[in-house]
Amino acid sequence: MSTPEKAMTPVPPALMQMIIGHLSSRLVHLAATLKLPDHLANDTKTAEELADATGTDADALYRILRTLAMLGLFTEGAGRSFSLAPLGEALKSDTPGYASTLILAGEIFTRPLEHLLYSAKTGKSAFDKAFGMPIFEWFGQNPEAASLFGRTMVGFHGAEPPTVAAAYDFSDIGTLVDVGGSTGNLLSTILAKHEKPRGILFDLPHVVAEAPALLGQRGVAHRVEIQAGSFFETVPPGGDAYMMSHVIHDWSPDQCATILGHCHRAMHADGKLLLIEMVLPSGDAFHMGKLTDMIMLNVPGGQERTEVEYRELLAKSGFRLRRIVPTESAVSVMEAVKA
Repeated sequence: MSTPEKAMTPVPPALMQMIIGHLSSRLVHLAATLKLPDHLANDTKTAEELADATGTDADALYRILRTLAMLGLFTEGAGRSFSLAPLGEALKSDTPGYASTLILAGEIFTRPLEHLLYSAKTGKSAFDKAFGMPIFEWFGQNPEAASLFGRTMVGFHGAEPPTVAAAYDFSDIGTLVDVGGSTGNLLSTILAKHEKPRGILFDLPHVVAEAPALLGQRGVAHRVEIQAGSFFETVPPGGDAYMMSHVIHDWSPDQCATILGHCHRAMHADGKLLLIEMVLPSGDAFHMGKLTDMIMLNVPGGQERTEVEYRELLAKSGFRLRRIVPTESAVSVMEAVKA
């Protein structure tokens, strides 16, 4: 007697959305690559007109646009015409944060994700496996990608700097050293809000090369000294406070110990260490840091951490976590002092 077949169980819609989520991501990436929002910024256009402007097949592009309209980026009208929806406005190339669509859904992240099983089995970065070297070493050989990545981080973390400047009292700090501060987005936001501090912006040479333009635009260039170097070798001495935003989460515990050790040696006895990171909550509660932790595992090989894990990490380098200041964004300011 044959065994009766089990009834098929429909895939729950929420699970199906997760399963095909990568398709939506790639479609958004394609829209940004073809600059479709730019072409629709001022007028409604047909799929044929957009195909001529983008060098694509009209029928294929229509099907893509129709799907993107379903996702809320565009609005479809009569005669295969499309206009830009409010959500699509954020993808115009002159919109701050636009670069994030090109890189977060681009090969720098998607190629390593193809090797997520490798990270799961080894605990190692899949970026190294996919590209043959660590990501920041690769950026050193690909300056255009490094520049795009820097703009991406400004867009991805764009809501954070004002909340950090508002939540933590920087007003009594004399010299604030921004270690690994990229082009100075966070530092310039803090200096614009607080009149007393002066800043030292410290990062790799190819990174800080783009800092003068941003600092000048923000009106704080005269209050910032730019220094080039690697925090694996040294950090500028003599600061009253040393700040690192989304730096420690990129690295392994041993690498973190090297960075924190340099900060410990450079600091005054009464100096402060300020880590701006996503501090993971316990339990099943949603937190953006639990998602970015997967990127940390898969791409640079670092990790997001809980309060307990940060306390332990800091203690191993001679620091005591004194307090955690929450902000209105996903990050907190962890204030540590020499133990």
